[in-house]
Amino acid sequence: MAEEEGGGNDFPNSDWAELTHECLTNILSRLSLEERWKGPMFVCKSWIHACKDPSLFSVFDLETVFQSCHELSLWWSPDFERKIDSMLQSIVNWSGGVNIKEIRIRHCSDRSLSFVAERCPNLQVLSMKSCPNVTNISLAKIASNCPMLMELDISYCYEITHESLELIGRNCPNLKFLKRNLLNWLDPSEHLGIVPNDYLNACPQDGNTEAATIGKFMPNLEHLELRFSKLSVHGLTSISEGCLKLEYLDLFGCANLTSRDMENSSANLKNLKRIVKPNFYIPRSVFHTERYGHWRLYDERFQTNIFQI
Repeated sequence: MAEEEGGGNDFPNSDWAELTHECLTNILSRLSLEERWKGPMFVCKSWIHACKDPSLFSVFDLETVFQSCHELSLWWSPDFERKIDSMLQSIVNWSGGVNIKEIRIRHCSDRSLSFVAERCPNLQVLSMKSCPNVTNISLAKIASNCPMLMELDISYCYEITHESLELIGRNCPNLKFLKRNLLNWLDPSEHLGIVPNDYLNACPQDGNTEAATIGKFMPNLEHLELRFSKLSVHGLTSISEGCLKLEYLDLFGCANLTSRDMENSSANLKNLKRIVKPNFYIPRSVFHTERYGHWRLYDERFQTNIFQI
């Protein structure tokens, strides 16, 4: 009889809403951030409370979500930036700050990044690609307040200069991974209709200054990416003389470097296991002429609910 009332369930009288907080957080910890936000947060108050448990937020990773979508012009809008800022600040609040060790986002601003710097002293990984409104102001705060930083990705952040790189190098001695890739300025059509034209035209010109700063203040680097940097042999020499622990060096699209430059500089890097050379870059427009029209078919309707809070 009991089996009939329970429909064959081993726990005929179980009520998911009455699960203990510890049990709920254990279950939720097995879900991704997107999975938690799309379902469990809308069940009941106890589930919402469990979804905000600080133990669930040692890692805040939106990069996997961005990678799963085609890049949209919508992402470069002020409205989308405010949405990302709101999400990041909420996560920091829920985590209590000190629990967060890894943040991977895009399109945030100085406002939310300064908030991270103030609340997350144990941060070890910060990836914040494509942030047009992140400047030296917030990076200086990160450098001062997050000394445990080991990995930094500031790719496509054009308002960040060598001044921030120096501060990071001085204050974060454990930094081992640095990604400072630029958008493809050799063939801007790759980003046409997505990235604002004025931002494409603002590509940093001080590749050698940045390289000299990296070589002087980041001696413990093991992984360095400088795709489409405008550095020359002088900048590369600074890196090869100052970053002797490098194991991986990516210089794809660095059009001002020659094969001889690469050979001479890499000879000084005894620990180097892999180097990605500039190569002779072939513009995408040569063999992807029809692809851009296809990309323009995508719009905000394809956005995932992960960006809604």
